[in-house]
Parts: sequence; C-alpha cells; structure tokens
Amino acid sequence: MGTARPKQYLPLGDLPVIVHVLKTFSRVSAVTEILLVVPRADVPRVRSEIVGRYGLDKVRRVIAGGRERQDSVAKGLAAVRAETTDIVVIHDAVRPLATPALVEAAIAGAVRWGAVATGIPVRDTVKSTDAEGWAEETLPRERLCLVQTPQAFRLEVIRRAHERAAAEGFYGTDDAALVERTGTRVRIIPGLAQNIKMTTPEDLDWARWFLEKRGRESGEGATEMPERVGCGYDSHRLVADRRLILGGVDIPHPRGLLGHSDGDALVHAVIDALLGAVGGGDIGRLFPDSDPAYRGVSSLTLLARVGSLVKEKKFEVVHLDATILMEKPKLAVHIPAMIEHLSTALRLDAVRVNIKAKTNEGMGFVGREEGVAVFAVATVRECGR
Repeated sequence: MGTARPKQYLPLGDLPVIVHVLKTFSRVSAVTEILLVVPRADVPRVRSEIVGRYGLDKVRRVIAGGRERQDSVAKGLAAVRAETTDIVVIHDAVRPLATPALVEAAIAGAVRWGAVATGIPVRDTVKSTDAEGWAEETLPRERLCLVQTPQAFRLEVIRRAHERAAAEGFYGTDDAALVERTGTRVRIIPGLAQNIKMTTPEDLDWARWFLEKRGRESGEGATEMPERVGCGYDSHRLVADRRLILGGVDIPHPRGLLGHSDGDALVHAVIDALLGAVGGGDIGRLFPDSDPAYRGVSSLTLLARVGSLVKEKKFEVVHLDATILMEKPKLAVHIPAMIEHLSTALRLDAVRVNIKAKTNEGMGFVGREEGVAVFAVATVRECGR
C-alpha cells in the first residue's frame, strides 16, 4: 500500500477499513461474537481506538496474532468457545465491502455442507507462464474462480485442518486450502465482485468511489446505514384467574393472558421487534422463562432494560408500530395509556409510538376468544458509532 499506517487502519469514508468489516459482521444476528486478531503491538490501541470508540459490542476479544496469516487464524481458533460455537467464519480485515447477506450465505452454506468459501468467476483468459514470463498453457476458465473471504466452516472441520497443517509444517494461502488437504470438500458459493482486498492505493480509491456511488443511489451517506427495522410477534392464551395486561394497562376482563411474566403480549412483541432491529436475539434468550427472576415481573421493566440495551448498542428508537388482535373487549379507550407506558419505559416522545387494535372477525384462535396476538415493527437509527 505504500503508507506508514497498516492498510486495515486507513480511512475509507468516515471510518477505518477494519471498522467497515466489523460493523458488517455486527449486523448479522447469527454472529454471536467476534474474535479480532491483530499484530501484537496493535492490541491496546485496537481495543481503545477501534472496539471502544465505535461501540463494537460483539467483539469479545482482541487477540495478538502470529508471524503469518495462518498462524493468526490458528490463534483465533484457539480462543473460540466450543461449547457455544458450531460455525466459524473467517474474514480478511481488509475486505471492507462484504455485506451482511454474504456473511449469512456463508454461514448457511457451512451449516449445510460443513465448509464453504466465497468466490467469483474468472472473466479474463488465464495462462500459466514459465519463470521467464513465456506463456505455457491456456487454462479453461469455465471451472476457475477467484476465491474470497468470508469462508465458513464447522468448528471441528477447521480446527482439524489447522492442527494437521501445523503438525506437517504446511502453509496455505487460505483456510479452504487447509481443509481440502484433510479430504473434506469445500463448496464454493457466489461471492461479490465488489468484495476486493485492499492491496494497492487504487483499490482504496475504488472502494471510496463504490461507497459514494452506493450512498448517492440510496440517498444516504456513503458509509452509513442509519436506519434498521425489526419485526416482533407474540401471542398468549386467555385463561381464568389472570389479569389482562396489555401495554402495562390493567384492563377489566374475566380472563387474562397466561405467561411466565405478566403475559403482556404487546410489550413482548415490541421487545422482539427492538431486539430484531439491533441484532440482539429474542426475548426468550434475554429473559428465559426458566429463570424464576422473571416470574410475574412487569413486562415494562423488561422493556426498559431492552431500551438500555438499544442505547448500549449505539442505536436510538425512531418509531414503534404495533397491532393488537383481540376480539373482546374493545381496546381503543386504553390505547393512549398504553402509548404513555411504552414511551415512558423507553424514554421516547409519545409521538414515536403507534398502537392499533383490531378484531379478527371471528376467525382463528383470536376470533374464538382463545387468546391474543400482537404484531410489532421497530425502526431504529444508528448513532454515535
């Protein structure tokens, strides 16, 4: 690259190259944690100036790397927690134009086939040459591809490959090559032409142009993805000897909603929508019904905690919209209080919360008055990243 700073820390738009990569992986809900491997001397700086500054909460550890790329990957693999991890995705820190969809495709491929690499078809004629530069053979490009990262593997597959390579002193140019040596086939899935490795100043110039072009076409900033949307759904059975609580409002009714907490289906759907928008999993993972601490708890208390989580992940809530499906009683009179409770729990202006109530015209479990269903949509915006 010909610069004093390593290329992964060079600015690309408003962010360093490596931050583009980390933000992309952070947006993938299936990615539960990120292990960032960097040169040993860079570890303290990266922790404070990259991970801390940009609020990259999914980065669990910053690890000192090894002499070669392969050594660094091995150090990262050694830190993977086998009890919580089944799929490992490996990606170059200087490929900033990968997308969340590409990462998701690699993960899905590893689940299906055990080992995948992303790649794009070769478009130009390819020739092999001798040491002096004379053409020796024209290779059939129909079966050739340019391999990229991300590459994704079942944990036991990639660990076995690295252990064998280390034992035999073999170094490959990518992780798929190590896996191939063990006899495990690697599936090539479509990559992206834009997903180039930043190697020369011209690569960086092209990446800046690409981000600016994408920003103009989307009407947004070149390096920003300011708004995200999450969907939530919840349903609860109506039973005797329970209070009917929706949106924190105690509604007079002979039956209430069955649940481990107060059964507030409206708040539960809103929580799932918020968690979906920020890549935070779901309500069952965050507040499991196996935990006695949440028995009978007010769902508004849980909502307030999720609101704090949204802010910790450097997002703000732009708007909430929810639809309650319930045959009886009529809920319109209670909606203003529901809006007030939700906006107070999330410290939002009430104009950002919208709630609607519908019957199901006698159809389904709602129509038979067996239960209540709620759909919710949350829009959030990145801030302070």
